[in-house]
Amino acid sequence: MKKINIPKPWYFLIIVLIAYIILFFYSQNQFYSCLSFFGSILLKIIPIIILVFVLMTFSNYFITPEFILKHIREKGIRKWFYVIIGGILSSGPIYMWYPLLADLKHKGLNYGLIACFLYNRAIKIPLLPLAILYFGWKYVIVLSFVMIAMSVIQGILIDRVMEVKK
Repeated sequence: MKKINIPKPWYFLIIVLIAYIILFFYSQNQFYSCLSFFGSILLKIIPIIILVFVLMTFSNYFITPEFILKHIREKGIRKWFYVIIGGILSSGPIYMWYPLLADLKHKGLNYGLIACFLYNRAIKIPLLPLAILYFGWKYVIVLSFVMIAMSVIQGILIDRVMEVKK
C-alpha cells in the first residue's frame, strides 16, 4: 500500500473538520450555532480581506528594491515616511530582512531608520481585519498612530545613542 503524505499545515484543518463532524452527530443545535457564527464573522471580514489582498498586490508590484533604495537616500522627513510604510508593508519572517537591512546599512541607512522599520513590522495589514473585528476601528487607528509615532521616537533615540557610542 502507498503511504498518504499529508502536509503538516493541513493537520489543523483536518482536526477542526473532524471536531465539527463529531459536533454534528453529538449536538446539531450547537453545530448550526457554530456554523452561523463562523458565517457571520466571514461575511464581516471578507470585504476587508479583499481590500488587503488588493493593497498587497499593488505594493508587491510597484515597490521594488530600486524604488526603496531611491527613496531611502532622500533627506529629511520623507525618508522616515518611506521607512514606516516599508515596515508596515513588509512580510515574511524577520530573519529574512536582516541581510537586506545590513546591506542598506552599508549603503547609508542609519540605525534609527532600521529600528523604525523593525518597529513598524508590528503593524500587519493582513491582521488588521481581525483587530478591527475584535477591538473596533477607533482602537486600531489610535494604536497604529501611537506605534508609528513611537517608532520615530525610538529611531531618533537610537540614532542619538549610536552617535554617542562613535
